[in-house]
Amino acid sequence: MKPTALLRRTSARTLLATGLLTSLVLTTGCTKSEDSSDSDKAAPQQGDAGQQVASPSTGSGPACTIDAYGGEKLDLKSATVGFSQSEKAANPFRIAETASIRAEARKRGVKLLTANAQSQFSKQISDVQDLIAKGADLLVIAPLNSDGWEPVLRTAAAKHIPIVTVDRKINATACKDYVSFIGSDFVEQGKRAADEMIEATGGKGDIAILLGSAGNNVTTERTKGFVDRIKDKAPGLKVVFQQTGDFAREKGQSVTENLIQSKPGIKGIYAENDEMGLGAVNALKGAGKKPGAVKIVTIDGTRNAVQGIVDGWIHGVIESNPRFGPLAFQTLDTFTKGSEVAQDIVIKDSAYTETNAQSDLDKAY
Repeated sequence: MKPTALLRRTSARTLLATGLLTSLVLTTGCTKSEDSSDSDKAAPQQGDAGQQVASPSTGSGPACTIDAYGGEKLDLKSATVGFSQSEKAANPFRIAETASIRAEARKRGVKLLTANAQSQFSKQISDVQDLIAKGADLLVIAPLNSDGWEPVLRTAAAKHIPIVTVDRKINATACKDYVSFIGSDFVEQGKRAADEMIEATGGKGDIAILLGSAGNNVTTERTKGFVDRIKDKAPGLKVVFQQTGDFAREKGQSVTENLIQSKPGIKGIYAENDEMGLGAVNALKGAGKKPGAVKIVTIDGTRNAVQGIVDGWIHGVIESNPRFGPLAFQTLDTFTKGSEVAQDIVIKDSAYTETNAQSDLDKAY
């Protein structure tokens, strides 16, 4: 064999081996679980980005102190915080929420353990039990469901572990089973979405609701706020279709496809989160509809939904700010030092419309 041919074959083998190794590394990285400690350096660096308290954290409504809760004072910097995420990381709201929690933990130098339930409630319960077993002194939980938390609450109570819930409430007693809930006024979000729908439709016509997942307070309250406001302000608008889209884009699309077939004259769609609203847009595009032919109002504030306003497919988006990190850690810090915190900490939410969608696009997540 000639030396040149041997060199070519050796180089080819080297390139093949390098390619296989690179492929293996990339594959391993893509399948890495979100369950990790705060040493995960791949987490996006995302901060507060404007989340503010609508009602003061103290002096407004029922409060909680560590003495009333039954715990002991501690220094947050020396504590381990466990964070339980409820839904798959494909959801932009959850991506931003987890990134905010991680960023604030790094900023404060707090050890953080995280777990993702991947939209399985039984896994979330076992996830939180595991976080406790790994030594979590404090817990921040984004609940998938509002019911069914008794096993976790019993374990946490036995160890006097304070719990703060974000985004969704659990059906339990504040300052006994958990310390505080931090989140939006979901009834008010529903009312504001109704106002947008009334404006978009002129207050007349048949409309549909893409409901969120059953079993949590967000779906119940966003529905109540919307329906009550429509009945009060626009009796000419008729809700003729309600079906769950489980807060998922694919389900929102399939439900809307059925809606178009069964109710071809539908004038508006209220989607209880952006992902379902974007699924509805896909269904309308597939049916050959023009932008704006069916008025869509959603809740969340993801970048894709705000872009949908710019493109004419979505009429309005009521924000639900997911950047809970600063408020969650401030609440834990205040509480563990012995000062009182509110049992319900309500945040301010803005809105995106045709007038500000383009200019405020960078504020979306």
